[in-house]
Amino acid sequence: MIRKKIINPERVRRINGSFSFIPHRFLTDGFLTSLTQQEILLYIFLVLVSDRHGLSYYAYDSICSYLQLAIDDYIEARDGLIKKDLIASDGTLFQVLDLPAKPANQPIGKATHSAIAQLIGKSLKENDNDR
Repeated sequence: MIRKKIINPERVRRINGSFSFIPHRFLTDGFLTSLTQQEILLYIFLVLVSDRHGLSYYAYDSICSYLQLAIDDYIEARDGLIKKDLIASDGTLFQVLDLPAKPANQPIGKATHSAIAQLIGKSLKENDNDR
């Protein structure tokens, strides 16, 4: 078992004023890997600016400015988070939701792309050999 000790006691994090957090399950249950980079960026932003109920009311133009996102990327990320049941929105207000039981479908990663490419390549070679 790893023993932890505080490395810099003068800089221990403290809760002053508002508080935001991301449950550890976000990482361990696969939610992080189920998101695109833009979805992660938007999700973390919404967690940071939300109140204790997960509510925030930042407008899309402010969000795009803070995150340096194009409007189309913002819309895609927002819609993705809604579809994955991580946030809700009524058009002016956002709510970061309690995590669902399990993450939505995970995006296809590089390893999956590589495996698919290998299968296609193998299939094409087999077809060439059959001729």
